[in-house]
Amino acid sequence: MIPIPIADPNSEIEFTEKDIAQMTEQEKFMNGLIDKHGNVEIHQDRPNEPEVEKHKWLNDINTFQAHKNELCLRGTDEDGKDLTIWFDSYNFLTWVDNDKLEYIKEQLIKYIKKK
Repeated sequence: MIPIPIADPNSEIEFTEKDIAQMTEQEKFMNGLIDKHGNVEIHQDRPNEPEVEKHKWLNDINTFQAHKNELCLRGTDEDGKDLTIWFDSYNFLTWVDNDKLEYIKEQLIKYIKKK
């Protein structure tokens, strides 16, 4: 499997219509283009315009919970506000396998060595 790069949460990546058309439903969900039910995300300040992408940074993870087919991570966001993220457990485990965990470790080691 090819590791999926994770964008810097402060970056502004805009997908073209062609990019979006080539994405799977899972990729659209992972990039914040649709919600877990397949609905298009809408900007709160522009209700008639679909949201292209939403970035949140989960800092200071302080809660982990797994129950039935749900996985929860909770902490604070980049503004210090509480943030809870829910995952489908099966989907999460399908995406985050040992190869991806090793890739994450490798990237973190490179980052630490550069500091």
